[in-house]
Order: sequence, then C-alpha cells, then structure tokens
Amino acid sequence: MNLGVILVLLAAAAIIAWVVVHPAMRSRRRTHQRSIPLDEADRMYLRRRVPLYHRMPEQQRKRLDGLVRVFIGEKEFVGCRGLRVTRHMRLTVAAQACLLVLGRDEHVYDELRSILIYPGQFVVPEQWHDEHGVVTEEEQVLSGQAWDLGRIILSWEDIEARAGGAEAYNVVIHEFAHYLDHEAGGTDGTPALRSKAEHARWAGIFQHEFDVLRAAVDRGAATLLDPYAAEDEAEFFAVCSEVFFEAAELLRDCHPALYGQLSSYYRLDPASWKEQLLAASPNTSGAY
Repeated sequence: MNLGVILVLLAAAAIIAWVVVHPAMRSRRRTHQRSIPLDEADRMYLRRRVPLYHRMPEQQRKRLDGLVRVFIGEKEFVGCRGLRVTRHMRLTVAAQACLLVLGRDEHVYDELRSILIYPGQFVVPEQWHDEHGVVTEEEQVLSGQAWDLGRIILSWEDIEARAGGAEAYNVVIHEFAHYLDHEAGGTDGTPALRSKAEHARWAGIFQHEFDVLRAAVDRGAATLLDPYAAEDEAEFFAVCSEVFFEAAELLRDCHPALYGQLSSYYRLDPASWKEQLLAASPNTSGAY
C-alpha cells in the first residue's frame, strides 16, 4: 500500500471519527453547561429585561437558563465600532434568542458562530437589479441583520429599545426568526416544519393572514402587526414572531389561527403563562 493511499485512508478515518465523536462530545458538553444554574443576580436581571421570563412556568424558566448557558458558552460576541460587550449584553441577547428554541428538544443554533453588536444602527451596502437588468447600488440603515447561518448583526440601541416599551418590538427575536427561516433553506417565511400536513396548514394560514395584512396596510387601516410585516413573507414571519412573544394575548385574541400555528411551531403557549400566574396568585388584581 503506497503512502498516498495510506494518507487518504487516514483522512477518511479522521473525518468519520469527527462525524461520530463531535456530536457526542457537544451533547455531553451541553448537558454539563445546562446543569449549572444561573446565579440569582443573572435571573433578577433577566426578569427585568426579557419578555416572558418573569411569567413563564418555573420548569420552562429553568430550561431557558440552561439554553442561555449553552448559547453564551458556544457563541462569540463581538463588539463593533468600539462597543465593549458586557455580561448583561450577552445575557440579554442569549435569553431572547433562546426563547425561540425553548420548545425544542436539542437546538441551540448549531451553525451560528458569532453575534456582532453595534452601538446603534449600522449601514450596509446593497445591490438590486430591475426588470431591465440595471444594477442599482444603495445603502441601507439597519437595526439587525441575519447575515447568514454563521453570524447575526444587532444594534444594542435597538435591543434596549424594547425594555419597558409597550409595542411588540424586539430586534433579537426578529433576527433570530430570520435565522430559523434561513436554516430551513430559504427566505420565504417558512421555517423547518415536521410534516407535509403541517406545511400545508402553515401555507394556508400564513398566506391568508399575509394577504389580509397587505390589504389593510394598502387602505391605511390600523393593524396589530407592524406594517413592515407586509414587505414580504420573510418579514411577515419575523414580525409575527415578535408579536407572538411580546404580545401573545393580543395575537391570540386578534389572530387566533395565526397564534395557533406559531404556538404549534414554537411548541409554546405564552399567552397562557400570564393566566397561570394570575390563577396562582389570588391577591393579584386582574387588571389588564
């Protein structure tokens, strides 16, 4: 057997070993990370800054804590334009991103490597072609961008804008919803679903709701969903995800079919969490 064949066999063996061993090592590492609870200072911070954290059932909160630990342990946070990324910044992004995968069995954005955080909105160049093939170059000012499966870019100013705000606005949830869309292999607002039947239900409900929103925006009517959701199907899914987590009761009451589909996809029912808390607290006033 010549040296070339030996080297090829050794390379193949190394690849096979990596494919087999790496997932097992990652799973073991994640199990260990999830077993270490967040300290009380971190939990207090998340109660103030993260939607739903203070309302979700304790079992869900513990699972989110574990996902946050895994996320922070695996992802690189990069401060841009002189920004220093603090632990609180990491906690804020990680907890809101992990809300979207809280109902999953094992998923912590496996392909994602880096989160780039700018102090405020940032500018990106863009090219687009018209029907005649003419190329137009322009610049976009963005608050977030799911660049690809390897990195996500966020504006810290816009992340902070959701703290204490009344509107269903959350740039972290928005961009990580785009990530789930990209992860499914497209940018059409359809994340990975479990069956053909679910695909059919999703397509029917989302297309109907999207068409209704576009018609409402065109005639200038007030809408629960931000008019930006009418841009295209991908933005519709991302905005709907923001409202699902930030204003769950309103989405359930105003768009029950849409809420039901998102609840099935995320495997969560956040609209019920407040009701559970109120039911467990007889001295709470019921004002809403």
